[in-house]
Amino acid sequence: MVAESGWQLEAFPYNDPGSLPVTPLCDQDGSRVRIGIELPGRTLQLRVWQARVGKTMLYLLDTNDPLNSPWDRGISANLYAAGKEKRFLQEIVLGIGGWLLLEQLGIEVEVCHLNEGHAAFAVLARAVSYARRTGLPFEAAWWATRAGNVFTTHTPVAAAFDQFPPDMVLRYAQRIIELSGLPAEQLLSLERQNSHDPDEPFNMAFLAIRGCGHVNGVSRLHGQVSRQLFAPLFAGWPVAEVPVSHVTNGVHVPTWDSAEANQLWSQAFGTGERRWVQNLEEATASVKQLSLDEIWNFRAKARNTLVDYVRRRLARQYREHGASPDVVHRAEHVLDPNVLTIGFARRFTEYKRPNLLLHDVERLVRMIRASDRAIQLIVAGKAHPNDDQGKAMVQAMVHFARREDVCDRVVFLEDYDMVLAQHLVGGIDVWLNTPRRPAEACGTSGMKVVVNGGLHLSQRDGWWDEAYTPNVGWAIDDGCGDSALEVDVRDALRLYDILEQQVIPEFYNRDAEGLPSAWVERIQASMSQLTAPFSSDRMVQDYANLAYLPAAEAFLKRTAKQGLLARELTAWHNTLDDCWRNVRFGTVHVEREGEQWLFTAQLYLGELSSEQVRVELFADSADAGQPIAAPMLLRGPLLGSVQGFQYRGSVPADRPAEHYTARIMPFQPAAQVPLEAAHICWQH
Repeated sequence: MVAESGWQLEAFPYNDPGSLPVTPLCDQDGSRVRIGIELPGRTLQLRVWQARVGKTMLYLLDTNDPLNSPWDRGISANLYAAGKEKRFLQEIVLGIGGWLLLEQLGIEVEVCHLNEGHAAFAVLARAVSYARRTGLPFEAAWWATRAGNVFTTHTPVAAAFDQFPPDMVLRYAQRIIELSGLPAEQLLSLERQNSHDPDEPFNMAFLAIRGCGHVNGVSRLHGQVSRQLFAPLFAGWPVAEVPVSHVTNGVHVPTWDSAEANQLWSQAFGTGERRWVQNLEEATASVKQLSLDEIWNFRAKARNTLVDYVRRRLARQYREHGASPDVVHRAEHVLDPNVLTIGFARRFTEYKRPNLLLHDVERLVRMIRASDRAIQLIVAGKAHPNDDQGKAMVQAMVHFARREDVCDRVVFLEDYDMVLAQHLVGGIDVWLNTPRRPAEACGTSGMKVVVNGGLHLSQRDGWWDEAYTPNVGWAIDDGCGDSALEVDVRDALRLYDILEQQVIPEFYNRDAEGLPSAWVERIQASMSQLTAPFSSDRMVQDYANLAYLPAAEAFLKRTAKQGLLARELTAWHNTLDDCWRNVRFGTVHVEREGEQWLFTAQLYLGELSSEQVRVELFADSADAGQPIAAPMLLRGPLLGSVQGFQYRGSVPADRPAEHYTARIMPFQPAAQVPLEAAHICWQH
């Protein structure tokens, strides 16, 4: 909620498990299942709760056990733990405790998916567990299990990765270090950019990327950003080849379609909720069969439902604040169900720029108060409890909503939660999003309005960068300038221009029957083109095909025959570490043969064999596409040399020969390079 001053206030109420839809996890004799984690001087006991979600069992870990000390009982009390130490212990509970629970339940895991680096300790716990069960050395167990781990990063800035002091890690992770059998510094090097710097903080994202066989961001643009963020771990490699792909997020459509939208979809395609499971693309294409009148009437009903809900909720909000009956009565009559309704609801934080709309307040007021083409705003959101800048943005929006000249057309709703979100996405005409590009990893709120016929107006960031086309919504062009302030000013002015010149006229340009044909055609295009591609149905298929199935296959291969392949990969990698320093180029000759450049390179591989490396000719793309990487083939040994070889390769002569350079990389058919072996040697 917010105080009378408009300042956000937080509350962390205790959730009594007895009042929640969870039950204790018990063993066969009825005793509660507990997971013990060895910490300095004590064993932390984790209680386990279970909740059935559809056909899936969800397990929840809880430190609020009477067997723990009062301080330890509070480890899982709230998400925003105070201090590094408690946050670090939360991640031990999640990663190590989570893996120990799977073991205790006897769940055989082929693929372990880490969402963000918070659970990264699971990759260590999994390797230690596998080594203990099979008798493999820890390094071989690491190579075996990492193939079955998938890491999805959701963070678009390096400063947001969780980092912890080395001494804290050594103190609390001592048991894992002992079980691994590795020197502490060797294990800690997995979490550092510079493995030789003992003072570098422990980075959970680095541990995750080094312990997984697949890494992805959550939108196409975020994949590009993530490759830049993780580039320091792959020194010498072009950013385009940093091994981070992307799987764009999607939303669970049945959760977010409103009653009005559900009725429309049923009218278009039938089969009830099963349509979201059986044939999503066919269901969304069926919207094209609906008349514009049907779509416009559906949107009018949805907007009216939202206005009714907002009036009730705002009146209750004022009553809870002890407002006068006159104020409550006025709240029961805010908004107009026939006015263009713009929504903004999300976390209030600096990079999301929630107050960009307030850049020129008087210009905004003129749009709100226009007699014939007005707009109205419904805003909701919260700031992080420790983010005073975000709270100041909440306060500014609250003060604006209280202005006497706009308070009947601008509403700020407190206590933003999933229930409120469901109502908002069901009835909003235009969903506004204003992040500072490229700081938005994906953003899914705009996807939720699509199924409900809402339109999206956003910066081309996150998912909207790949979803936007001129016929489905509007995009704020990137501002340019020397500072964030200049970018913000230009983006704000562009936002006002889009509203005044495109959005508002299109909504109010009606025919004799009251139909805004261009607006409804845009709704039809948005619903039919965007619902399926940005659904969780598509997202899960992508994860299965691009990550889970390849990861499972690789894990099974590496663990077959008592981990034979994992042992071979360990030996191969150790050889690379010991011998790569002696890999170098000799002379490289180039000559033209017809329409080809022919390169002949002399290589000296030291103690490595030619089977352990791959040689290529590399050039950056000439048109911002994928780089060119053409193989060079072994021609034979160099006369008078020890481990010297000659390689030859050709490339089209449609660009200068000096655009190409030769390079040497590790090679092993079962290894992922550079994810699992980042060595590289360049001609230049």
